[in-house]
Amino acid sequence: MTAAAAPAAEVPGPEVPAGGRLLLKAGRIVARTAASVMLAAAVATFLFLAVGPSFLGYQTSIVLTGSMAPTISPGDVVVTVPSPVSSLKTGDVITYRIPVQDRRVETHRIVELTRDGDGSTTVRTKGDANNDADPWLATFEGSTVDVHAATVPYLGTAVQALREPAVLMALTYGVPGMLVFVMLARIWRKGPDAADESRNGADGAKTPAAG
Repeated sequence: MTAAAAPAAEVPGPEVPAGGRLLLKAGRIVARTAASVMLAAAVATFLFLAVGPSFLGYQTSIVLTGSMAPTISPGDVVVTVPSPVSSLKTGDVITYRIPVQDRRVETHRIVELTRDGDGSTTVRTKGDANNDADPWLATFEGSTVDVHAATVPYLGTAVQALREPAVLMALTYGVPGMLVFVMLARIWRKGPDAADESRNGADGAKTPAAG
């Protein structure tokens, strides 16, 4: 008479307390959500600042000073569209290169406008927060000038922050770290579940009758 071999003993996997499982689940949700939001924001910002101007024709610039506050604040992104010089009027906010000093790009409001007989248009601008108008006159001889169309608050501040070494390091190592955490959490969660399934299978197994 030959006896059937006894089934091998199952080694139970590590038990995770209920509270620990909830914490792991919450951590996975937070990590996935944070990674998804960061990725979506980065893609949207890239498309808006780098791709959109090439296909839709608008221009963007980051405001560095408060000369147009509270209409436009430092750290905002100004969106401008090329408009015919002939359509300019007093009160329009334009982005242009000033004709003096370092010829920096300025975003100010037109407070005076003169059209000459030769077809050129001369304007004087002023920042909303400034007491006096700009000390120069700007003459536009081309066909278009960039006119303010929209303002995206705080986006410029976010873009500038992304250029900081500490933020770049956090993005470089933080996002991969969150992904690793998610993967490890999944592995840890599967351990007890797999052990439970093995135990259930062992309990339901039948031992062949002795012959």
